[in-house]
Amino acid sequence: MANVQYYDVILKPVVTEKTMELMGEKKYTFLVHPQATKSQIKEAVEKMFNGTKVEKVNTMNCDGKKKRVRGTMQFGKTAKTKKAIVQLTEDSADIEIFQGL
Repeated sequence: MANVQYYDVILKPVVTEKTMELMGEKKYTFLVHPQATKSQIKEAVEKMFNGTKVEKVNTMNCDGKKKRVRGTMQFGKTAKTKKAIVQLTEDSADIEIFQGL
């Protein structure tokens, strides 16, 4: 990945019912840059959120969905995305952006 800073790695958090349940186990889900590695994601989370220690990172590549274009029989695809589930250690501080949801 060419010259991507840690604040470019994490794009936005994923907030769904399933991810809210995982927060009880100190697992947080983010959409990340498609070319980000696990070590870059770990570094970005630890730098962006003070007091957090990352135990492990799981990533998954999601293909774009097939969509119809303008009601015709032509098809296009949405963009590919990458998700990361970040497991924090037991003594780590919680991530503040998810508090109060």
